[in-house]
Amino acid sequence: MARLTFHGQSTFIVETDDGTRLVIDPFFDDNPLCDIRRAEVGEVDYILCTHGHFDHFADAIPLARETGATLISTFEIVSFAETQGVEKGHPLHIGGGFDFPFGRVKMTAALHGGQVHGDTTGQFTTVPGGFLMELDGKRIYHAGDTALLLDMQLLRGKVDLAILPIGDNFTMGPEDAAEAVGFIQPEVAIPMHYDTWPLIAQDPERFRDLVGDRARVKILNPGEDF
Repeated sequence: MARLTFHGQSTFIVETDDGTRLVIDPFFDDNPLCDIRRAEVGEVDYILCTHGHFDHFADAIPLARETGATLISTFEIVSFAETQGVEKGHPLHIGGGFDFPFGRVKMTAALHGGQVHGDTTGQFTTVPGGFLMELDGKRIYHAGDTALLLDMQLLRGKVDLAILPIGDNFTMGPEDAAEAVGFIQPEVAIPMHYDTWPLIAQDPERFRDLVGDRARVKILNPGEDF
């Protein structure tokens, strides 16, 4: 079964049963909560970026160049990365999916901003998204940065683990994230995107209380696995 390790903000490293290593929203070196630096990540096969904001994308391009990993993101982000020396990319877009050797990845809708960090021209501005992944027989939804969307109801019955932002201010807060759990009805929910800075400080136990018996809430500290 796939193992997820949380590294603060929205960054996760996922290792599948066959040893494939994926990094989601890499934000290591400038992440105040991260337990490791980019140089300590090790081998990476795929990098998945939900959107191009600094706190989700800062280490994506250097990590891809250093490891030779394939970058999976929107067409615009992959195109920008190619101009920055990233040799392997797989573009997706909202509603589209692809069967990779490690499992299936589908991009889902998110409501947020579309700036791509490092793009000084603005020509690669894109829409944000999330990822619905099928790995080792489990269905994992990483929502990225998003507001509460009625579209999340379309995921009902299709998600075993939902990883949801709770930080408020820039994304859903605990109340809306708990509503998202009600829409999706996953078995387990993991909160992310909180406490990195004072502006998004939250008590994850409050999220657990708001979710109630709708799902099991697993709260991870940076460096902890699920």
